[in-house]
Amino acid sequence: MEVDEIRQVREKKLQELIQNGIDPYGQRFEGARSVADILAQFEDDQSVIAAGRVMARRKHGKVIFMDLRDRTGKIQLFIRKDTIGEDVFAMAADVDIGDVIGVRGELFVTKLGEQSIRVLELTMLAKSLMTLPEKWHGLKDTEIRYRQRYLDLIANYDVREVFIKRSKVVASIRRYLDERGFLEVETPMLQPMPGGARGRPFKSKHNTYDMDVFLRIAPELYLKRLLVGGMERVYEINRNFRNEGISTRHNPEFTMLEAYQAYGNFEDMMDLMEGMVSSLAMELYGSYKVPFQGGEIDFTPPWERRSFAGTVKRLFDIDPEDSAEVMLAKVKKIKGDKIRIDILTRSAVMKIVEDVLEEDKTMNPVFFTDYFTFLCPLAKTDKCQPAISERFECFVAGMEIGNAYTELNDPAEQKERFLEDLKDDVETGSRVFDEDYITALEYGMPPAGGLGIGVDRLVMLLTDSPSIRDVILFPLLKPSEKDPDIVRDTDSAGA
Repeated sequence: MEVDEIRQVREKKLQELIQNGIDPYGQRFEGARSVADILAQFEDDQSVIAAGRVMARRKHGKVIFMDLRDRTGKIQLFIRKDTIGEDVFAMAADVDIGDVIGVRGELFVTKLGEQSIRVLELTMLAKSLMTLPEKWHGLKDTEIRYRQRYLDLIANYDVREVFIKRSKVVASIRRYLDERGFLEVETPMLQPMPGGARGRPFKSKHNTYDMDVFLRIAPELYLKRLLVGGMERVYEINRNFRNEGISTRHNPEFTMLEAYQAYGNFEDMMDLMEGMVSSLAMELYGSYKVPFQGGEIDFTPPWERRSFAGTVKRLFDIDPEDSAEVMLAKVKKIKGDKIRIDILTRSAVMKIVEDVLEEDKTMNPVFFTDYFTFLCPLAKTDKCQPAISERFECFVAGMEIGNAYTELNDPAEQKERFLEDLKDDVETGSRVFDEDYITALEYGMPPAGGLGIGVDRLVMLLTDSPSIRDVILFPLLKPSEKDPDIVRDTDSAGA
């Protein structure tokens, strides 16, 4: 049957349910146990209540078999006409693949050894008018999987597991920080000016105040205001927005963890990140070793440390004091004349260098330290090397997942660094900085370490996911005139 014909058949069944006084969209269904719990405590003739979605059905004369699936697993239903009654059996015969039902019955094992529920009562909870993807092939088209995530979650059980793991990762991060005295806080997502990181913001208008507002690109400056206010350990699992490119590693809306610890530095943040992420791997896999894209990531601490300045010197002979022109010439000497930079700045050249570092597919975590000061306007400098900042970035499998500073708390130096960064910022066009943040620093911010971790990328690594869209439930997608066709299950039994 064609998809339109199948829908017509289902709509007819919907009307028949209504005519027979049956609510096709059900009411509260009390007492249902999870399938996993039922199977774990299985006893013959035990009375049970279960609810879920019908994923398969087979009719053999006066007997109907169905596969009922809930969030925890699948169990077979056995529906016999002389047990359930003619009227209810007739309704059961019209149940389609995709319908949500509730059942009451007794547990037993079939002659073939299948643990099943002998159904005594059946309740329709939600009639499905759409057919599910064809049962043998599932939902494979990535475009439809992202656009219709609800269908992806129904059809692909491994996708559901990814998001269950994501939830566990976020819960574990909270628990890890809470146990160490950090306080979870919330800072504005709608801000009068973008700040805390370099990025192109999304701009909007507040009508009542007649003012421009921006979706935040980072919560950093607000979180450090809290350090000034005496909240000495704070963190936020926050949504950030950057009006920039989209790729397998970038989504315009993404989740970050930012944490700040008074009286610490970037080395304390290194220990915090190493301990947190390695414990996540152990919690999810019972091992520090995690499978990823045909290889293996070993999160066993301590993680490798490398000098960014030393690596850049070795690869390109670049020194932090070099001018933009000198840096570009050195990069071209190694990478060739195909390198193109629209507006020449040292930051623009270093972006190319950082892209080269990401090409290093070393699987295990690496902390890159000794970043050039001009790349780190919010970080303290090394007392012995003013051209080097106290900062690290953490790379795993070629992806940057973490960034940390010893936070700059000198208001005069911070203002000077902001002004220098504005001159160098050709990407975002920003020509303002947060003067109230400087005022906050003038009241005195304790020495501190600050850490940012890309939660989406971390989940990619911990769930063996190749794209950031695979770990975001509803990623932003460009408009589509027509979704590609889905291979649907047109078996008459499922009509």
